[in-house]
Amino acid sequence: MDVRGLGAALVDLVLPGDCAGCGAPEHPWCAQCRGELGPPTRPHLPGGPAVLAVGRYTGALRSALLHYKERGRRDLARPLGQLLAAALDEAVGPAPVWLVPAPSRPAAARERGGDHVARLCRVVARGRPGVRVVRPLRLARRARDSVGLDADQRAANLAGRVLVRTAALPGPGPVLLVDDVVTTGATLRTCGDALAGVGVDVAAALVLCDATT
Repeated sequence: MDVRGLGAALVDLVLPGDCAGCGAPEHPWCAQCRGELGPPTRPHLPGGPAVLAVGRYTGALRSALLHYKERGRRDLARPLGQLLAAALDEAVGPAPVWLVPAPSRPAAARERGGDHVARLCRVVARGRPGVRVVRPLRLARRARDSVGLDADQRAANLAGRVLVRTAALPGPGPVLLVDDVVTTGATLRTCGDALAGVGVDVAAALVLCDATT
């Protein structure tokens, strides 16, 4: 990292900027970054649930997610969660709605100070009594980090490793899987299959970023 990049990183840590995309003093998005957020996409996943993504994995949305997920910017949970909340009504009908976060690897969640997707779900549900968050899914410890894996490798990595806690299953009403990024769809398919195995149908999936090709 050069001196300029190091300086920007230190500013992020000490004095987080108001714009979630670039740090400009405008909350939650500056005009330029706001224009980069959309439009929403609906990537098709053969064998998976219908998916609504807030936008493509690029520009301001990608930058905000990486800062939130990998650089400890928990303050970005609110603006990112608000984007998901705005897309929620387009994904399903009236409440009650159950949000099920896709699980993170236990080691990754510890490094990030908690499950970052579950945190986004709580922002979405805040102030919306008909929207509830449940966490019936967990990822076995032997699952690897999926970065760098192709579609087949991602599917093999997750096979048999998404576990269901039946005591935490959602009640009546539409169930939405929630994740930060959809790439190959392996996570959403595997999570949907795991829930279907215990009699829970997934109505759709809601994600921040569409990284499908």
